[in-house]
Amino acid sequence: MKEELTYLNKVMVNPARPLAAVIGGAKVSGKLEVLKSLTPRVNTLLIGGGMAFTFLKATGLEVGKSLVEDELLATAKEILEIGRQSGVQVLLPVDCVAAEKFEAAAANKVVGVKEIPKDWMGLDIGPVTARQFAEALRGAKNPSSGTAPWGSSKWPRSAREPWRSPGPSPRAAPSRWWAAVIGPGVHRSGQAEKISYISTAGGAFLELLEGKALPGVEALKKP
Repeated sequence: MKEELTYLNKVMVNPARPLAAVIGGAKVSGKLEVLKSLTPRVNTLLIGGGMAFTFLKATGLEVGKSLVEDELLATAKEILEIGRQSGVQVLLPVDCVAAEKFEAAAANKVVGVKEIPKDWMGLDIGPVTARQFAEALRGAKNPSSGTAPWGSSKWPRSAREPWRSPGPSPRAAPSRWWAAVIGPGVHRSGQAEKISYISTAGGAFLELLEGKALPGVEALKKP
């Protein structure tokens, strides 16, 4: 627990800058308060995973059958506006791996996010996005935070690379990473050994990033 809090406090209390946050996973709803809390704290916010398509649609794009939480489009716009007003560089995917179905044998191709076929779905970030994200993270100080993959770890074709935060070139990556791991995706990717700290706290990790007091930690502070 001490190690966990030490790493997390590096982000929440007087972090080294520039500070980057890598946010992924399937839905905006699961990380709504985290996004609102982190966005004004960081210098760069990179959004990938399934939740990226809600943000892309909020900017006016059509994203085919990609995962979208239509009820949170206004919230996504709000978060983007928080970033703009705070001077935060918010990056969304510019290309993606789209597939006809969520099946290993389904037809798939790399397309720009403005060119997703209406009957297809986006399932992973594309190579241009990977390079742009890696470049944006090059100057980030330790630690850089991550909360879940940028591609679907449950889709066989992207299971090895959804945690490709460093991008295609190792030289483009920060020297060390820590990430919150919710689910086994990072271990299937083969990238775990490249990450300096992996939290398995799940909901407690997210609550801390939201700025909430953790009952167990507060109890330990009492004499």
